[in-house]
Amino acid sequence: MSRRAWRSILTADGWRARIVLPLSAGVVLAASALLTGFPHAESATAQNSYSYTGVASCAGSTCHGRSEGNGAVVRQDEIATWQEPSAVSGAHSRAYAVLAGRRGRQIAQSLGWENATSRSECLGCHSTFVPVSQQGPRFHMEDGVGCESCHGAAAGWIATHYEVGGTHPANVANGLTPLELPQTRARICLDCHYGSADEGQFVTHAMMAAGHPRISFELDLFSAFQQHHDADGDYLERKGGTDSVQLWAVGQAEAVARATDLYARPDLATEGVFPEFYFYDCHSCHRAITDGPERRLTFETNPQRPIPFGQPPFNDENIIMLDAVAQALAPTRAEAFRSASRNFHGAMQQGRAPAQQAAMALRSEAARLSDALAARSYGGNDAFEVIETIGGRVTSSRFTDYAGSAQAVMAVDTLLNALVTRGRITVGAAAGIRADINRAYQAVRTPESYNPAEFRSAIGNAVNAIGRLR
Repeated sequence: MSRRAWRSILTADGWRARIVLPLSAGVVLAASALLTGFPHAESATAQNSYSYTGVASCAGSTCHGRSEGNGAVVRQDEIATWQEPSAVSGAHSRAYAVLAGRRGRQIAQSLGWENATSRSECLGCHSTFVPVSQQGPRFHMEDGVGCESCHGAAAGWIATHYEVGGTHPANVANGLTPLELPQTRARICLDCHYGSADEGQFVTHAMMAAGHPRISFELDLFSAFQQHHDADGDYLERKGGTDSVQLWAVGQAEAVARATDLYARPDLATEGVFPEFYFYDCHSCHRAITDGPERRLTFETNPQRPIPFGQPPFNDENIIMLDAVAQALAPTRAEAFRSASRNFHGAMQQGRAPAQQAAMALRSEAARLSDALAARSYGGNDAFEVIETIGGRVTSSRFTDYAGSAQAVMAVDTLLNALVTRGRITVGAAAGIRADINRAYQAVRTPESYNPAEFRSAIGNAVNAIGRLR
């Protein structure tokens, strides 16, 4: 229901272009390579020679390669979900193929590259990008973002993770990534869905100018799009449960920590005499420029950004949301975080050194919030509290830009779904709020048509309606 509305934004903002291309030959071959039997048990010598086994090693019909999710312990159709050609769930499998598509070719041409499929700048996030020496015989870079990009190099645990008596802690000890931990999941996802200092995992302003889609991140929503498993009793027994509010909140904290960490790095934050504009709010400046008697402002004053009118602002979509989280769920840390964020914005006009120092201070506050949010327990009123804070005057007055507003409607939508899942709001009652949420989505459907006043009205109505159901 709510996910469809956000998918319309993915299409409008250009993100859908990354996930609608046909499967690459490598993906098809990898999924069909092992249609029967357990993963092939390599010799100890062979296993020790590489770390990454490839998608094909997971694709047996008795493993994760079934056409139907009817396995006794896990669904066993995870490969089919990962490969779904027309759904968001198949985006990772199509990530390499998009490099050879029209947009990929255009970006490469603009940047003076022969092709995008051979550039480490692209492969770091459009494939499981590892050295040849770590690739097993069934590993194919063309498979895109394969299983091991998220679940970790499998050579150490693939042969034992299905054994009778095997345990999740033992698998983790052998190299499996514990994605059930919100902070771990957020950091893995952020490597590509925001960026990292590793090779090929940072989108520059030049790439975006050449046509790369805008980057945005929301952990709970993206997790729902990519969920290949059922959170059934067996899953809960082995790994414990995940809470949607916690995933969303920790995701916001980790996103702020990642953004400020990267910004504090001199090799990433500047490009010649210019700052690296990837970190800034694109649409605060990139709006229609026209001459005439009636001006159209391209900048709206934001009360929590102490910067001069017209100065390019740091993209604070996650900072705004984390401020709301802190007020609602970690009030003892709220003032420290808000002070650090204001100091960070203010330091932008003082020079590179003060801005770097302020970024490191803000990162520390975000990391403390992440730890607090990951450690606390979550109850039925948490989502209500955060939604009320997002709709409150202090937070809503900050919805002056497209990116922050898009993040806010995702948040309200995610938190409303959490209330339905917890049984605090009925499906029917949530449906009654859908019109206002859809109106908010419509207000951020495209950057060109974004209207701050209309958005604030729509999101305010939705928040008030949810509050009346408390």
